[in-house]
Order: sequence, then structure tokens, then C-alpha cells
Amino acid sequence: MKKRITAFVTACAAVFGLCSCTLKERDMVEETKKLPVPPKLVFLGDSIAAGYGLEGYDKSDLYHCDSYANIIGSDYAAVLANEDCGFIMKNDAVSGNTSQDLIDLLDSGNIDEDLKDSDAVVVSIGGNDILHIIFSAAEDLGWDKNAGDFDFDRINFKDALSSLTSMSDEIDDALKGYETNLALIEQKLRDRTDGEIYIQTLYNPVEYFSDWKMLVDYADGKIDTFNDIVKDSAEKDGKHHYTVIDVGSRFEGQNADLTNMADYDIHPNAEGHKVIAEMVDAELRKGDYSCTVTVPGEAHWTSAAKGLFVGIAAVAVILVIGVVIFVMKKKQR
Repeated sequence: MKKRITAFVTACAAVFGLCSCTLKERDMVEETKKLPVPPKLVFLGDSIAAGYGLEGYDKSDLYHCDSYANIIGSDYAAVLANEDCGFIMKNDAVSGNTSQDLIDLLDSGNIDEDLKDSDAVVVSIGGNDILHIIFSAAEDLGWDKNAGDFDFDRINFKDALSSLTSMSDEIDDALKGYETNLALIEQKLRDRTDGEIYIQTLYNPVEYFSDWKMLVDYADGKIDTFNDIVKDSAEKDGKHHYTVIDVGSRFEGQNADLTNMADYDIHPNAEGHKVIAEMVDAELRKGDYSCTVTVPGEAHWTSAAKGLFVGIAAVAVILVIGVVIFVMKKKQR
């Protein structure tokens, strides 16, 4: 009997040893993983966000120039390269767009899929609402856009002041329209994403015309009003609406160096895009981001293993009973 018990135990040990690798399994479970940067990022707006004026810019394909969107996209793709959730960046900016054009784009439904499940949306919009009016005033004041300079000899300062005054009404109307549109843009974005919204302020490219103080001061005043709208609307009625990225303040005093105004192009140059990228990145990294991934859970016994254990236990019980009976009969003799 002892030999049988020993053989049984040895056999069980052998079976368990051979099968132990298949007796346990891991179910796939969902796990939330924290991330340093947003795994899905969307850029919206106008030619500033699109990268107009940069080498490699193509209005039909915005992903081949060193715009701040592409600088950040490349960086974040590297940061999340080893993460299961990956990284997605969409740039839906359109050169020339006004705030109303952005509203129309949102209403079209064409970018709903890009915005869906996005973790952050960065918006540069509104420059085209007012800058064309300012530069129209500059032409009235003596700026020759073909020659790229001011003809001070033909400027009538009395007429110049009158022109600025009349232009003010047009810009003020545009600013009121922008304020209304900005609220609509935020609302429409909230309907399409749970991600944080970031709105950029506007820099003053007219600062380049340092010799024409009247125009610079005029533009400063209007752009300051524009930027006050952006800042004041961020936290309104006791509610957080979006985060401000204050590009205007960062460019102040450096517009000549950070834009293409030397070539009479108001857009940021390569260095300007690097500066904006640094600012946007700094704000984005303050956010809390995560993604849900599927990973193996804790190891547990399989159904087959449980059945095997029950079988072994049953045989063991039978053996024990057999031993007891064997011992009792032996005593009776």
C-alpha cells in the first residue's frame, strides 16, 4: 500500500510539473496609463498655425514644414513612441481663415472625426479679422506694399489722423464680431471634444514700422483690445472656458526678429515658430493625460487545472479511505 501511495504522489508530482506551465492563464484587462503629453492633439486656425511662409509649406499638406504644430508633433511622437496608445496629431488650420471661417468649418462636420477623443485643441484665429484693416490703413497712410516702405514725403499727417479715426470704427466692429465668434468657437469645440482648449493671443507685426510711431501705437491699441478679449473670455461667469497662450506678449519688442516682416510678410519665421512651439509645449505639459491600454492581468488557475486538482483530491481521498480500511483489517487479524 505504501508503494502505491508513493507511486501516486510521484505521478501527481510529475503530471503537475509537466502541466504547470499550462495550468495558469492571464486574462487581458484594461489599464489606465498616465502620459506626459496629449496622445491626440489637434491644431486649428489660420496661416500662423498652418505654417505659411516657412520652407516646405504646402497649403494642401501642412505636415512638411517646421511650423510649431509640426515641431510639437514630432517631439510628442518621439515621447510616446514606446507607449501602446501611440500619438496622433491633426492640423486642420486653413491659411486666410477668419474666426467666422473657423465656425463654418466646425459646422461642416469635416473635422468632427479629428476632434473626437482629442486630448487638446490649440487654436490660432482672429488675425485675419483685423490685420487686413490695419494694413489697409497703412496703405492709406503712405505704405507702398510693392516697394515695402513708407513714402513719408507724400504723407499728410492731418489726413493720416483722419484715416486712422475712420478705420477705428471698422476695426471696433470687427473686434466685437470676434468676441462673439470666439464664444461660439469655444462652445462648438466643447460639443466635439472633452480635451482642453488653448487659444493663442495675437502679436503685432506692425511693430516693425518703428519709424512710423502713429501707426505702431494705433495697431498696438487695437491688438491689445483683441488680446484682452482672448484673456478676459478665458475665465468668465465663474467658469473656465479655455487656456490662454500669450504669444502676443512673448513677441512684444521682437516682432522684427520673430516674423518675416523684413520681407513684408506678417507671418512668424522659423525662429518665431520655435518660440511659439516652446510656449505651446509648456502649457500642454501642464495637463493631465492618460490612455487606456489592454494588458495581461494577474495569473490564475485555469478551469482544467481546477478540474485536475479536484480529480487528484478525489483519488487522494479514496487512497486515504483505502489505507484506513487496510489498517483496520490488519488489526482485526
